[in-house]
Amino acid sequence: MGNGTSLFVIVVTIANIAGCLWLIWWTSRRNPHDASGSNTTGHVWDGDLSEYNNPMPRWWLGLFLLTILFGFLYLALYPGLGSFAGVNGWSQISQYEEEVRQADARTNALYAPLANLSVTELADHPQAMAAARNLFANNCSTCHGSDARGARGFPNLTDDDWLWGGTPETIEQTIQNGRIGVMPALGAALGNDGTEQVIAYVLSLSGRNAPADWIEQGKQRFATVCAACHGPDGKGNPLLGAPNLTDNVWLYGSTPASLRETVTLGRNNAMPAHLPLLGETKVRLLAAYVYRLSRDEGHDEREDDDKQERGHERE
Repeated sequence: MGNGTSLFVIVVTIANIAGCLWLIWWTSRRNPHDASGSNTTGHVWDGDLSEYNNPMPRWWLGLFLLTILFGFLYLALYPGLGSFAGVNGWSQISQYEEEVRQADARTNALYAPLANLSVTELADHPQAMAAARNLFANNCSTCHGSDARGARGFPNLTDDDWLWGGTPETIEQTIQNGRIGVMPALGAALGNDGTEQVIAYVLSLSGRNAPADWIEQGKQRFATVCAACHGPDGKGNPLLGAPNLTDNVWLYGSTPASLRETVTLGRNNAMPAHLPLLGETKVRLLAAYVYRLSRDEGHDEREDDDKQERGHERE
């Protein structure tokens, strides 16, 4: 707040309080012009109904004076007169910072026993996973869902399919520093026919049906334009965050229309960095929680595959 603005606020505030004092004084005195002593205003209705100008009761007047006194005390102790901070030096920012410090102290005491454990150790620690579940709900579920199964444009964290890698160290690094994924727009470079051919080839990589001649031509275009990121076999590149195109996991959908939009217009994804917000211990807890989710899900899927194979053998 500039000096001029501060002075304006001070003058207006004090003038308003002084105006209230004057108004109380003026309304509390009797009319000196009424020689009869009846203290009427001179307004008469129906011949005998007169409006009086009696002062306020003393208790009511006292309440008004107390509110004015309270106003002066408040303005002396707390901010209210322009840039004057008050003799207490209180501000909403300092109070917020103090509350944050108190909350951090309680949180640090809670997480202190877990601070030196690795991601894999935390993943098998019941108390750590209970705390991590709450952290995930408060910081991650908005994008990845309360069940961590993601949504269109947001990865499923419960499977074993990873854009940047699924090791405990990589997951922790992803949560710490965030990720930026960019799929360039290739519509202008490929043209309409080239786009359709590449889409046909990509669909064939995951076992989908497409015209054979388009697949062959799309394979050649893929090797020229797309293989640099997704690899010559289409299995992706975790160093670049390029997805595996040979499985049946799709971030934006596997329909031809969705693929056409992806190839033509490109995609831009951003995973925000959480280290500045949460600190190392909470980030490690979240990494352990995500690692535990994918590990348990992958174990369940392998068990289902084994059961199916044993069932086929018995048949």
